[in-house]
Amino acid sequence: MTDQIVITEKTSQAKDVRAAVGQRYGTVLPAEGHLFDLVEPEEVVPAWKRWSAVLLRPDGLYGTKPASGGNKTAKLKAIKAALKGARCVWLATDCDREGQLIGQEILEHLKYRGRVMRVIFTAQDPQTIRAAFAGARPNAEYARLYAAAVARRQADQIYNLSLTRTATVTLARGARTVIGVGRVKTPTLAIVCRRELEIRNFVPQTYFEVVVTAEAAAGRLRMRHAPKERILKREDAEAIAAMAEGHEGPLAVKVEDKRQGPPRLHDLPSLQKLCGSRFGWSAARTLEVAQQLYDGEGKKIITYPRAETRFLPESLIPDVPRIVAGLRVGRAFGAIPVPVPPVIRRGSSGAFHDKGLAGASHHAVIPNVNTVDTLREVWPRLSADERKLFDVIARSYLAAMMPDFRYRQTTVTTDVRGHLFRAAGRQPIELGWRAAFPDWQPAEEKGEDAQLLPALRDREAARLQEATVENKETRPPPRYNEGTLIEAMQNAWRFVADEALQERLKEAKGIGTPATRAEIIRGLKAQDFLAIDGKHIVPTARGLSLHAVLERADPALVDPGVTAQMERLLDEILVGQQEMEGAIDTVCAQASRIIERLQDRSASLEPMLPEGPAGRGGPDRPPTPAMKRFVDSLARQKGLKPPRGYTSSGALCRSFLDQHAPGKAATATARPEEPGPMERAALSARTRAPAKGRGAAGPRRPARKTGRAGPAAEAGAADPATEIAGGDTPLNIPFGNKEAALRMGARYRPGGWYAPAGVELGCFRKCGWL
Repeated sequence: MTDQIVITEKTSQAKDVRAAVGQRYGTVLPAEGHLFDLVEPEEVVPAWKRWSAVLLRPDGLYGTKPASGGNKTAKLKAIKAALKGARCVWLATDCDREGQLIGQEILEHLKYRGRVMRVIFTAQDPQTIRAAFAGARPNAEYARLYAAAVARRQADQIYNLSLTRTATVTLARGARTVIGVGRVKTPTLAIVCRRELEIRNFVPQTYFEVVVTAEAAAGRLRMRHAPKERILKREDAEAIAAMAEGHEGPLAVKVEDKRQGPPRLHDLPSLQKLCGSRFGWSAARTLEVAQQLYDGEGKKIITYPRAETRFLPESLIPDVPRIVAGLRVGRAFGAIPVPVPPVIRRGSSGAFHDKGLAGASHHAVIPNVNTVDTLREVWPRLSADERKLFDVIARSYLAAMMPDFRYRQTTVTTDVRGHLFRAAGRQPIELGWRAAFPDWQPAEEKGEDAQLLPALRDREAARLQEATVENKETRPPPRYNEGTLIEAMQNAWRFVADEALQERLKEAKGIGTPATRAEIIRGLKAQDFLAIDGKHIVPTARGLSLHAVLERADPALVDPGVTAQMERLLDEILVGQQEMEGAIDTVCAQASRIIERLQDRSASLEPMLPEGPAGRGGPDRPPTPAMKRFVDSLARQKGLKPPRGYTSSGALCRSFLDQHAPGKAATATARPEEPGPMERAALSARTRAPAKGRGAAGPRRPARKTGRAGPAAEAGAADPATEIAGGDTPLNIPFGNKEAALRMGARYRPGGWYAPAGVELGCFRKCGWL
């Protein structure tokens, strides 16, 4: 038995490590994401099994227990056996906080006390992996990274479970529903709900601007009077237009040569925002494509995608010429005029900034220096989406190594009896980095600001004519798409009124982490709190209702600013400004205050949350074994991490399958299973229902129109066995009940299950699927 082993995060990573270093550092054994879950509250204190308004904080920390699902048990068994004879362990999990937790929690739970070395790599090609092993450091140097991950996990369990139970027992008051509260999930829902309410309550306001044509010796130009204090009366605007018509006076001309540096390199949130706006991708889709570019078989052409900073370490400056040369070999980037030598910018206004990486476990997303020379071979293997995303990353990197964009800004003003008219234009002098984006035009270069102004002299005389009044109208703020929602989560300081606190929170990373934000949004959609409407993400009626209940109960529950402050404390563990216990104490203190307020106010609040349909908006059901097997299989096949908590959440499993196996999620089973209790009830109801009206042998029974149920129907007066669908009736079929649903007459199409016209609905109603 070898005296050292290597632990990786997943099977595909183990394969890459073996290809790079073989068995030089011992047997390479993969985990499968988290091999351990936190124990449940009732496993710590049996009295906590009964839901009540209490802070579920144990003495010390929640312990861990082996996770179930997939091949986790077998992989844990193999690692446990290998650890018995190992004198040294090499942790080669992902380089971020979550990767540190996945690897180190195995050693902590199994009480391993040998030597531990940490292998950190930000790309997954053989050369990078070999260099990472050669430069491995003692794992003790990453104690803060592990402490930050533990604190976040412990705080989330205490906060989320305590407040979910408290909100349910104090606000639902006997209703068959769970009022879920999440430290990050609930304020994320609030961001979308607030925007939606702002749009619905928006009252457009009409205002007016005055436009004239100025005739000067050098030529003509359009000028506009658009004061900050809007003109709200048309007669006032017409009076100004009358004064401007025929006015003669000097033009004040200001010409400035300006320069603009390139945009920052990309991190995961900026990629998700751009891809959401440009390609219509969900946040999860962007991460999935980026993950394939990072560690996909035969690809590995970008660095670690779950980046949380937009800077690079100065140690990567020597790689610049090689990356630029490798990119410019291909036709896609060959025409981009990167200078020789490339422009290197250091500090907060540049790409290379060591101080900007403080507390970050990895840098901005860039092309992989060790595989950039293989782009010609790799390119045919990339999907269309992978090419799109790589193009974004590569152009961003090339632009960062190019000169500033230089332009001449001309501003022209003239005064008409105290009313200022203005025109502006810019003339490029040197494109610089803008040459990397030939099809891009910023907003300030569109419309009137893009007009080419004549060569005017300061104080040159002009005559105004063709004065007209233009009607304008204020617009509501735009709805979020997934990319702009992630940006809002990242910039949660904007939701804080206190300016001093705003400044402190600007340095924080918002709410959630780059690795979890997409899962938070996906979970809210799976629970029927958010929905997709075209390219936008909007709250459902259920989501708005939950937000209203929680906001009335305690605004702190839905305040992104409060969560951002908690996130800042957790992040401060990374840089040594906060201890793990202190951060957890602070989160628990906030949870305790909210519990007290909910108890105090519960009597005065009416429950407003409607009961959700079974299996969708209602209480989250555990997944069936078949569903869990399919998630594990799909995750292994695509090299993905299953969502955290999927082993106990049918909603998370369903969302994962909807995202990565569209069209199959509702029908996937690993093997035929015995009917469950709901299936047996459904089949029983179906057997008792009369057959006429459905079979080909007899005449079809006239369809009864469906609509809002009247009092008699609500009271159960209608015979459920003879209730007939008059049109396609939506159904909510819990996962694992496919066969029973089909036998009852249900059908599936993209968008969900439904009962076709003429199908009896009574059996569906009896099962709670209608």
